[in-house]
Amino acid sequence: MTRPTLTQATGPAHTRILGLGGARGEHVVPNDDLVGPIDSSDEWIRQRTGIVTRRRAGAGTDVLDLAEQAARAAIENAGLTGADIDAVILSTVTYFHQTPAGAAIIADRIGATPAAAFDISAACAGYCYGIGQADALVRAGTARHVLVIGAEKMSEFVDPTDRTISFLLGDGAGAVVIGPSDTPGIGPTIWGSDGGQAQAIRQTHSWLATRDEGAGWPTLRQEGQSVFKWAVWQMAPVAQKALDAAGVTADDIEAFIPHQANMRIIDQMIKQLKLPETVVVGRDIADTGNTSAASIPLATERLLREGQVSSGALALQIGFGAGLVYAAQVVVLP
Repeated sequence: MTRPTLTQATGPAHTRILGLGGARGEHVVPNDDLVGPIDSSDEWIRQRTGIVTRRRAGAGTDVLDLAEQAARAAIENAGLTGADIDAVILSTVTYFHQTPAGAAIIADRIGATPAAAFDISAACAGYCYGIGQADALVRAGTARHVLVIGAEKMSEFVDPTDRTISFLLGDGAGAVVIGPSDTPGIGPTIWGSDGGQAQAIRQTHSWLATRDEGAGWPTLRQEGQSVFKWAVWQMAPVAQKALDAAGVTADDIEAFIPHQANMRIIDQMIKQLKLPETVVVGRDIADTGNTSAASIPLATERLLREGQVSSGALALQIGFGAGLVYAAQVVVLP
């Protein structure tokens, strides 16, 4: 018997970011509002993290509301409508429903139905994970326009008395539309994980313990020194691999946009990568806080909005966090 040969989908050779949007929590929360329960000070938080304020959403705003705001802005800036979106990828660790996926709800809200829609859970690396997947989907011919959203309401998982991570966290969402390009606009994604260090950033306990053992609401914890050393010494080489894979050097890029985890981590990574002083660095953490999967697109949105970089600039971006997981790529800014 002669079996038929399947036809495979094929797509464009190249992709790029077509449009970007962001949404931040509506409340500005200064350090002084948080220092009492952790027996600390504004000076201590600034010195250790570089954070002056963080943005947090009110009780009436949930993570999907933030995601929708960012998504609509990204689609508009791409010159498209919801009907042009073929797939929606939502990266979040703070959406409370196991199923259905939040991405499907967002697709419906923005008029993208019947777009494919799914959530990914890769914490602070989730946005870069989504970029890698969207790039592959478009080049494979599976989708023409893919909406990637990183959205978090981290304040839902804060223990006000915790000194390891609670004062870092903010709420927000960032989104981009990925589509075809005549020239390469997204470099190869360098990604990976190290589950042996899963306890370095973790949820205090499972939802099962909350139900069966009365353990209370789970919150986030981290081993600060371990995370700092891992991010500084192991993520800079990942970022360098992303540069190498894209065929560029540190002298070629105009912007460095790392996950907004801690200003000291960002500064150390700059030294490790030997970035020229001409490279603009995303430092949105200073007044937005650590927004996990949303932090890189929000930092990017700020750089573009304030005119610190321009459309077409080459940017190196890298996300890293709980898992421990990481991902990096060089992109052309929209």
